[in-house]
Amino acid sequence: MRRGISRLLRETGRTLAAAADLLEDAAGLNRVEKRTDFSQCERPVLLLYGFFSTRRTFDVLERRLRRDGYGVFSLNLGGLWRSFNTRGIDDLADLVRAKIERIYARNPGMGPLTIVGHSKGGLIAAYYVKKLGGWRRTRTVVTLATPHQGTVAALLGLPIALLARSVRQMLPGSAFLRALRDGPWPGGVRLVSIWSREDRFAPFPAALVETHGLPHVANVELTATHFEFLLSKRVYEVIRQEIRAGEETAPVQRGPLTAMRGGRVPGAHGGDPGAGTAIA
Repeated sequence: MRRGISRLLRETGRTLAAAADLLEDAAGLNRVEKRTDFSQCERPVLLLYGFFSTRRTFDVLERRLRRDGYGVFSLNLGGLWRSFNTRGIDDLADLVRAKIERIYARNPGMGPLTIVGHSKGGLIAAYYVKKLGGWRRTRTVVTLATPHQGTVAALLGLPIALLARSVRQMLPGSAFLRALRDGPWPGGVRLVSIWSREDRFAPFPAALVETHGLPHVANVELTATHFEFLLSKRVYEVIRQEIRAGEETAPVQRGPLTAMRGGRVPGAHGGDPGAGTAIA
């Protein structure tokens, strides 16, 4: 009986993945024009999109950042449904780690990294920086409407929870969120969570991080719905302000991370990140 159910789930997953591949080929949802020259990129900004979303959601934010002189890029996060970012958060953070290391290996003169993550994308960024040694590359993480404390809105994804592990990971009290909270947030990386009481997908206080009064960790409350974080000019002004604050003290590049282990190792820290605060 169990084998039959497992076989059915695998077959269903393959069918859905194949259908999504066809949709992606037809719509080009994760295809974006490569505009950043990494060999001459002093101010790189990585954009990480959220659950059941695509790279195209950052079109407006990317234009604004480019206008202000940043070298903006995003990554195809793939997944079971390749266009829609459904894979486990830890696995995706490890994918980010590997891709970032390849970019820096080919472009050693590239500047320190700033990451802007929307919704689930902020959790991917946090796991990459805190658990996979990304603090060695990163000077600022700005999260937008990210459920750092978990969100009951993830229950909306329960019908696909068997196929999308990240749905279970974003539930309040999940093993993933407990592992992410464990240990200090790297002291050399600025972390800012921008959140709103109008956000129904990360309702108060889901998007708050515990600051412990430290100057490099902050919560900024604005008025916006979950997807207005990607479009609002007021939100962008705050994003730009926080990025510039992080630029005042850029971290030293601390060497390659190619020896780091994969994303499912809860205790992987990638070295001593230094004094900091726990993320909550």
